[in-house]
Amino acid sequence: MGGHHGDHHDHDHDHDHGPDDSGSPLAEADLRVRALESLLVAKGYVDPAALDELIDTYQTRVGPRNGARVVARAWTDPDFRRRLREDATAAIASLGYGGRQGEHMVAVENTATVHNLVVCTLCSCYPWSVLGLPPAWYKSTPYRARAVRDPRGVLADFGLVLPPQTEIRVWDSTAEVRYLVIPQRPAGTETLDEDALAALVSRDAMIGTAVIVAPAPAA
Repeated sequence: MGGHHGDHHDHDHDHDHGPDDSGSPLAEADLRVRALESLLVAKGYVDPAALDELIDTYQTRVGPRNGARVVARAWTDPDFRRRLREDATAAIASLGYGGRQGEHMVAVENTATVHNLVVCTLCSCYPWSVLGLPPAWYKSTPYRARAVRDPRGVLADFGLVLPPQTEIRVWDSTAEVRYLVIPQRPAGTETLDEDALAALVSRDAMIGTAVIVAPAPAA
C-alpha cells in the first residue's frame, strides 16, 4: 500500500470528533450532542442563531457542491488542473471556496492504476469548505482504524471492489493538511458541460470510497 501520509502530533482541538460508532448507537450520540448544545445555549456560551447558521452553511449550502465544482473544473480545464496539482489551496480559493478546515488543501488524482482514499486516523480532520460536514462513518472508529490497515477491505464494504493490480494510496488528514480526491472522469461524458459534470460528483468519490459512473443513456 502506498501513500500513508500525515503527522498528528500537532492536532488542534476544534475538530468534530464524533461518536465512537464501534459501540454506542448513533441515536444516543445524537441525543448527547443535542443536550450539550442546549446546555451551552442556556449558559450563554453559544448563540443559537449563530449555531444554526454554521450548521446550515456547511450542511445545506456548502454540502459537497463546492468540491464537485472543483472536480468538474479540473476535468474540463487543463490549466486549472495543473494549478490544482501545484497549489490546491490557491486553485480552490480562485473559485471562491475557502475558510475553516480548508486552509491547506492537497488534491490527489485517481488514475487507471492508482486509487486514493482519505482518512483521519486520530479524529476527523476534513475539508469542510469543499465537502461540508463529514459523514458519520468518516468519524467512526472502525473506519479510522481499518482504512490504513485494510483499505481494500474497507472499499469493498462500501461496494467498491478494485482490480488487484490497482494501487491504493491512503492519505491521513491532519490539522495542517486536508486532502481532496479528484476522481477519474467517466467515459461517455465528453458532451456534458461543467454543470452536468458537477452533478455527477458525489461526496464519497471525493473521499475515495466511491467512483463516478456515467449517467445512463436516455431511453
